[in-house]
Formats: sequence, structure tokens, C-alpha cells
Amino acid sequence: MKAKNVSFCLTIATISAALGLGAFGATSSELANSTPQEVFDGMRQSFQAGKAKGVHARYQWELSGPNGGEWWIDVNDGTFKMGKGKIDNPSVTFVASDKNWVALSNGTLGGKWAFFTGRLKIRGSQSLARKLDEIFP
Repeated sequence: MKAKNVSFCLTIATISAALGLGAFGATSSELANSTPQEVFDGMRQSFQAGKAKGVHARYQWELSGPNGGEWWIDVNDGTFKMGKGKIDNPSVTFVASDKNWVALSNGTLGGKWAFFTGRLKIRGSQSLARKLDEIFP
């Protein structure tokens, strides 16, 4: 009797896991098709001026991969400018692959995990790096 219960529980667990992974995979593949440019375009709409009040920071991205490139954001006391290319004297520089940056931005890759596994490198002020998530949620 116990063997049948264990077998039944394992079957239910396997089916549940397969359904969950399938749903997650569909969402991930849709999000994975985004490009860094689409992420930066979306950041324009999510800017929180109130959270950026009093913040003076220059962010630089160096993204490798087929959709990679360089982007920058200059936050200045509740306003921001954004562009492609390099910015002088960045406060923070993020280095990642294009796919990892998109995954970070869409929440399919955790920032701490990416940092600790080397998928994301951060040069400069760690506190300003964390502030970016409040300014552009």
C-alpha cells in the first residue's frame, strides 16, 4: 500500500513539475526574444523622477553578444538622459552579455545570482548600482 502511495505522489509531482516548467519555458522564451535596446526603451517609460531626486549618477553598460553594444544613462536630480555609446566618467559600469542583461531586466535571472556567478560584473559604486532598480523599476 505504501509503495502505491509513493508511486502516486511521485507521478503527481512529476506532472506538476512538467506543467510548471512548460509554462515557465513559454514565458522565458517570449522574454528571451527581447533585445537590450527594447529593455532600454522600456526603461524610459518606467523612470521614477521622485526616486531620482537628489541622485547624480552616470550608468554605463557594456554588453557582449549579437545584440550587444554600449548604452548609458545620466541621472541628474530627478531627470535623466539616455543614449547609445559611451559616457565620460561613469559612476557605475555594468558588464554582461546581451542575453543575461535582458534576463536580469525581465526578472528571469536574479541580480545577486548573476553577480555571484560572474554573469554580471559591476564596476563602481555598489550603492548607486542598487539605486538603479528604484529609479527604473
